[in-house]
Amino acid sequence: MKSSSTIIKSAIDVLNIEISGIKLIKKTFDNNFVSAIKELSKVKGRVIITGIGKSGHIANKIASTMSSTGTPAQFCHSNEMSHGDLGVLSKKDVLIIISNSGNSSELKDTITFAKKNKIKTIGISSNVKSELMQSVNYPLLLSTAKEACAVGKAPTTSTTMTLVLGDAICVALMKLKKFKIEDYKKIHPGGVLGLSLMKVKDIMHIKNKLPIVSENSKMKNVIIEMTKKSFGHVGVIDKNKKIVGVITDGDLRRGLNAKFLDKLAKDIMTRKPKIISSDLPLLDALSIMNRNKITCLFISNNKSTRKPIGIIHIHDCLRLMQN
Repeated sequence: MKSSSTIIKSAIDVLNIEISGIKLIKKTFDNNFVSAIKELSKVKGRVIITGIGKSGHIANKIASTMSSTGTPAQFCHSNEMSHGDLGVLSKKDVLIIISNSGNSSELKDTITFAKKNKIKTIGISSNVKSELMQSVNYPLLLSTAKEACAVGKAPTTSTTMTLVLGDAICVALMKLKKFKIEDYKKIHPGGVLGLSLMKVKDIMHIKNKLPIVSENSKMKNVIIEMTKKSFGHVGVIDKNKKIVGVITDGDLRRGLNAKFLDKLAKDIMTRKPKIISSDLPLLDALSIMNRNKITCLFISNNKSTRKPIGIIHIHDCLRLMQN
């Protein structure tokens, strides 16, 4: 049975071999690479990326990354391309074909179709003399590197190199197209990633949705406002419209007694509530709510006047995370 040190050494060997392969990718960044990126930046249709076997898995990931960084892309399995999926290709598209050997028989129909229909093609392979590299408009040659697998045959280093090259293509492309964080946010609205890109102002409730009462409001009016706005909170403002307190449904329950309805908002409000800016990242606002065990935050962009302009509820954030 192998010792722990032997297992760790095997893992480190894989790491070192693949790092050596990655360093060789610099040689791929030549005039063909530049021309390929420029061609991709001008595409009017989609980028269709195909491959078979391990190359197919890498092609799928590259297509996903490209789509999420501003260039519509689609993965098509090379076998499926020969059985009807060639119909997705048009002259407005650019076709990227990935094959380490460059001579996979499954690619021939796709290469022939692209030539016949004058579709621009980019090839990624480590075999400069292959049919693929001799046929495409922009051949991107990967240097031959030692595979990291124990018998030196299974695609390991080569697939890692292709994946990194794909990332380089996507990043160079998004920079050339001046793809900005605002563009990224539009196509990543859901989950924790979407939440991390958003600011408080992107989801805050404003204007007539704000639950606000004056400090001299009677409790009947406080209850009506809290019920109507459905946040379980109301903000309390003074005569200068400065937020000076907050009342929660918990405060109402704790304050219930025979003289409860005779009280004013200022009598039961929690003073000096936490106020945040509309430019605060949404995850930071969520952190403040969790840390202080509160479910709502009022927003003001002026620290001196503290005039409320919005409110967010923790449920707004949780809904985004679940999308």
